[in-house]
Amino acid sequence: MAEEDRALKSSFELAMERLRKSDAEAGIEHKPLTDAQKASIAEVRNFYDAKIAEQEVLHQSKLRSILDPAEREELERGYRRERERIGSERDAKIDKIRRG
Repeated sequence: MAEEDRALKSSFELAMERLRKSDAEAGIEHKPLTDAQKASIAEVRNFYDAKIAEQEVLHQSKLRSILDPAEREELERGYRRERERIGSERDAKIDKIRRG
């Protein structure tokens, strides 16, 4: 009867249980974020979202003035590299905040 009383778990809940169990076996400890950490992470995300938006505007502006396909492709590659760099920088700062 006790088995019937338990609610069925979603596949997400089952996967999370397995992950928590494997983390516990590996000695990985999860600490909830403090309010200060959450605020810092939100601030970092907002800052880098603004940087990405700024890069997008600049990129679109430059792109409108270039007609040569090779130059446009080079501009696109540079833009993708810059977005990747900004994203990596953001992720590193967020990771540092999470670690304390």
